Amino acid sequence: MISLLKRISNPRNLWHQVKRTMDTSAPIVWFFILNVVLVWLKTYAEYHMNFNLGVEGSTQQFLLFLNPIPTAIIFLSISLYFRGVTSYWLAIIFNLIQSIWLFANMLYYREFSDFLSMGILGSGSSTGTNLGKSIAAIIHWTDYLVFIDIVILILLVVFKQLTIDHKGVQKKFAILTTLFGVILMLVDYGIVSTDRSGLLTRSFDNNYIVKYLGLNEYAVFNAVQTYNQTESRKRAKPSDLAKVKKFVATQKLPANIQYYGTQKGKNVFMIHLESFQQFLIDYKVDGQEVTPNLNQFYHDQNTLSFDNFYNQVGQGKTSDAEMMQENSLYGLATGSAMVKYGTSNTFESLPAILGQRGYTTAAFHGDVASFWNRDNTYKSFGYNYFFSKAYYANANKANYNIGYGMKDKIFLRDSAKYIEQLPQPFYAKLITVTNHYPYDLDKQNISFPATKTGDKTVDGYVQTAHYLDQAFAELMSYLKKAGLYDNSVFVLYGDHYGISENHQDAIAQLLGKDKITNNDLATFQKVPFMIHATGLKGGIDHTYGGEIDMLPTLMDVLGIPDNNMTMFGQDMLSSKYDGKVVFRDGDWITPTYTKYNNQYFNTKTGDQVTLKSDKKLQKVAKQMSAYATKVLGYSDAVITGDLLRFDTSNSDFNLINKKNYNYKKTEGLASLKKALKSNPSSVLAKNKGKSTLSDYVTDAPELKTDSDDDDK
Repeated sequence: MISLLKRISNPRNLWHQVKRTMDTSAPIVWFFILNVVLVWLKTYAEYHMNFNLGVEGSTQQFLLFLNPIPTAIIFLSISLYFRGVTSYWLAIIFNLIQSIWLFANMLYYREFSDFLSMGILGSGSSTGTNLGKSIAAIIHWTDYLVFIDIVILILLVVFKQLTIDHKGVQKKFAILTTLFGVILMLVDYGIVSTDRSGLLTRSFDNNYIVKYLGLNEYAVFNAVQTYNQTESRKRAKPSDLAKVKKFVATQKLPANIQYYGTQKGKNVFMIHLESFQQFLIDYKVDGQEVTPNLNQFYHDQNTLSFDNFYNQVGQGKTSDAEMMQENSLYGLATGSAMVKYGTSNTFESLPAILGQRGYTTAAFHGDVASFWNRDNTYKSFGYNYFFSKAYYANANKANYNIGYGMKDKIFLRDSAKYIEQLPQPFYAKLITVTNHYPYDLDKQNISFPATKTGDKTVDGYVQTAHYLDQAFAELMSYLKKAGLYDNSVFVLYGDHYGISENHQDAIAQLLGKDKITNNDLATFQKVPFMIHATGLKGGIDHTYGGEIDMLPTLMDVLGIPDNNMTMFGQDMLSSKYDGKVVFRDGDWITPTYTKYNNQYFNTKTGDQVTLKSDKKLQKVAKQMSAYATKVLGYSDAVITGDLLRFDTSNSDFNLINKKNYNYKKTEGLASLKKALKSNPSSVLAKNKGKSTLSDYVTDAPELKTDSDDDDK
């Protein structure tokens, strides 16, 4: 092998060696070449048709053209080490493997604007069958065309329409072919290094990896990345946390004197608006408001509403939003932090923070407890109660569910049964699900016209959003009657986008534009963030911020000190807050400039700008790039290294014991019953045991039908 490497150490020797060893009449060689061409052709075609890689300039175009070839050669060259029909079948199998990977990523990217990762593949059990529901809804029959060549090749081999090469090729040729693939890969990487240095060490965006190196290379990179995350905990030490603490300390801001502690001691309702985007606020279809109740709440004089607030989720989507909302920690670059680390890690979470200050804490979700590993993660977060689907009567009835769990009107109505039992003050997080892709709603619940973009995925979005709006209004009406409204703080937030960037034609129509830019797509990442309380000075706040900032901002209003907390967000109410927003892929937004999909824009005007022509942008871009690398890197270190386990001297927080929490229904109900006796501060206790559920009015047709059946 060493002598062979010496002989091919320069291109001329390599070419002569190929000429000496290659028998151009060998049928297996041409079968190998055919498979390489087929794999390259369909991969390159799908790059353009199904992925939004943001390719610019001749160099990137060339790399996109080149990058499917090296791994195709390397994998398919394995067939050349065998003889006879075995070599043909191996070539087909390796073509099939690469095609399945391409096919799976096509479907995943179509909805999530990202590529599959080892973390996502490994979290399949935690997400139940829901991901399968999404994939089934977005698949097109044309997607199966990536397998048409394989079907034809199989038929040719089975029916002996090909000349089977029983002699094969010399092993030297097989080795040279594999090495040629490796050399091509190194050439690709060499060009990449000049066009984008530090790609593998500094990039947080999977689109860049695929664009520059290829889909198969991304899989290898992601596997290594996942392995490194796993090893991080073993290597972590207290000094790593000290570095993080030092950085976090530089980011702490003074509290807002006008707001600090004004809502201290009140109940907190955290209402998770599934897939709800900011553009829906005040949006109309055929002259009708999509969300009239949320609009009224948004504009209420006692609601602090942020209209430049962005989702910052990565592959973990909803779970990433929860990680930021509860902990002010970013989701991971790959997979879901709640799935991978939620069970074992130590956290300084909002439920535990409030719990250590006399609050009862509870989460409500109308799906199975294991979804996103919530049944384990919530113990790590410090929730006293987790009311999952098992707690709701008739929750498995088919007409009670849609998509990802119980319909919002039924879920919220039935949650009131437990809300009225919670000792006050309490923290209650309600996770809605009906406004989730694929935005299907049964006819009896549709009371709003669909949009007419021609995109089936998009057009139902306003209908499920309208349904969510109605469910929200019913909940608010009940809380007022139950006497909880005036003594509570309401926090509403959208967790992530509802319409992915892969529906650009439809997005343009929704926004009333002929064509959308990357700046429009950046703006499309806005989600609502509202804080409402009776007596709170509200208004529309134009401050730029993101989900990472929710926790420190809320703690300001509640008057809870956070000087010793490890949080990567900042208090948006502070006069020193400067409005930096960092996305999980390393892009960013400031009040002056925006970087999105490798392009720069003036944030105020939306005009595209370039680094060459704008010296102020050069300075901001350099600072933000460095900041994004630090804040994402340190946040990742906290999670992957479980660094908070070393934070034993935090005067503001005591580490929790997960063994103290049990979410089985029998245990939860027994605990509620015990609390009712020992702490008579709940609505039910104050009402002398008389339930307030009769005050909850809903027009859910399913419940009316059940009531009619009961009467009969």
